[in-house]
Formats: sequence, C-alpha cells, structure tokens
Amino acid sequence: MKHIDLAHVARLARLRFSDEELKKYEAQVEEILKFVDQLKAVNVEGIEPTSHPLKLSNVFREDMPAPAFSVEEVLKRAPRSRGRFFEVPKIIEDKTR
Repeated sequence: MKHIDLAHVARLARLRFSDEELKKYEAQVEEILKFVDQLKAVNVEGIEPTSHPLKLSNVFREDMPAPAFSVEEVLKRAPRSRGRFFEVPKIIEDKTR
C-alpha cells in the first residue's frame, strides 16, 4: 500500500493538526484504504451499478392550466398593499442622505 503524507494533504487543505492527531488520522486513513483494497478484490462482473438500494423513478403529472386568483383576491389577503402591489417594510437604508 502506498504511504499517504497526511501532513502534506492537511497543509493543502489548510488544516492544522497536532502530531497526535496526525498519527491518529493516518492510522484511520490506512484502515480505510485497506478496506477499499478489499472492495476492489470483489468480483462484480455482471452486476449492474446502483446509486440507491431501491429502484427510484420520477412520477410526473400533466401540467394543466387552472384558474388563478385575481389580483384583488390576492391583495385582500396581504397585510398591506398599495395599488396593485404588496407593501413591505423598508429593509435597506439610504446612507447617501
């Protein structure tokens, strides 16, 4: 198995680890890579690749036009309106004045 310089990888990712943490993580990465090597040894010939254990499919419906609310009906439900528009509190201050 190829040795990985985890300190170098951490520097590239701008991560800082103590020497104790690096030893701990190097051991964990080594175990993960051993497991990946075990997976590589499994014969998967003839097996379809999957990304999910269950078969998934999209269920689409026809896009049917339907009657919409009138502007007046919608504005009646708004807390405040002005003309044909919603009125909302000002959230941006004009600091040029």
